[in-house]
Formats: sequence, C-alpha cells, structure tokens
Amino acid sequence: MSLKHFHIVFLVFAILCDAAFWMWMHFMPEEAANAGAAGLKNYAGLLCLGLIAYGVWYLVKKMRTIIV
Repeated sequence: MSLKHFHIVFLVFAILCDAAFWMWMHFMPEEAANAGAAGLKNYAGLLCLGLIAYGVWYLVKKMRTIIV
C-alpha cells in the first residue's frame, strides 16, 4: 500500500472515530458528562467537519498533483 493510500485509509478511520465520539456525546449526554467529556461535543463536531473538508480537498485537488 502506498503512502497516499495509507493517508486516505487513515483519514477515513479518523473521521469514523470522531463521528462515533460525537454521536456518543450527542445521544448519551449523561454518560459523557459522567466521563467528563461533555464539553468536547462541539469540538468533536467541528473536527469531524474539518476532516471531511480536508478529505474532499485531498481527493479533488491534491491527488491530481501527486506523482504516482
């Protein structure tokens, strides 16, 4: 597996993990508050959107300029 394919796979897993973390805090706020993670909900959502935007940018713009 090349480095660019590993980058895409790692990015997909990062988005999935961050989205799962946000969903846990959104749908189970009591457990998130007990764990001390309730304040991270907004940051997790913004990070997920940022990772998605970076993934789209990487696939559309950056992959065209990388030598195979």
